[in-house]
Amino acid sequence: MVRWEPAAKERLQAAALELFSTRGFEQTTAAEIAQSVGLSERTFFRHFADKREVLFYGQELFVQVFLDAVEGAPRDAATPDVIARVLRAVSQFFPDDRRAASRVRQAVIEQNPALRERESHKLAGLGTVLAEALRSRGMDEPAATLAAESTTTVFTLAFAQWLRPGENRPLTEITSAVLGELQNLIAPSATSL
Repeated sequence: MVRWEPAAKERLQAAALELFSTRGFEQTTAAEIAQSVGLSERTFFRHFADKREVLFYGQELFVQVFLDAVEGAPRDAATPDVIARVLRAVSQFFPDDRRAASRVRQAVIEQNPALRERESHKLAGLGTVLAEALRSRGMDEPAATLAAESTTTVFTLAFAQWLRPGENRPLTEITSAVLGELQNLIAPSATSL
């Protein structure tokens, strides 16, 4: 008879992060993750394709936040307003109670070249999907790609600051500051090449 295990996925994720951070990603097996929370390896694989997926689970929800913010923007909104709306939405996706786990996750990723590559690929894919959403709104090229890549870069820089030891500002505040830096860089007073 199969036992129902409440919150198994969340328990597996928490255990995996703990083991990855203390023992290392490569040194931790899926079986060890499952055993550490009293589950079977089979249960682990019912929830995750492999141990990397523990770190990247929820990526589609993350991307959807970006897309929903673009779709929810008024049709006549200026591009900077759409970008600000997207950044505000994705920043709210990471409330302060997620910071500790996000720091651990990022530290694990930074210690493994294959995981760093996957994280970079995830962000590149995000830029592509976001550019397509902006084009669907009627934005021409290269503006759509520039807006998408700029949005992704602002988020990436803000997120890295949010994860720094000792940082306690909300991600929304940091993201707003980084966006302000970008806006200052490309102020209307900039000269042509």
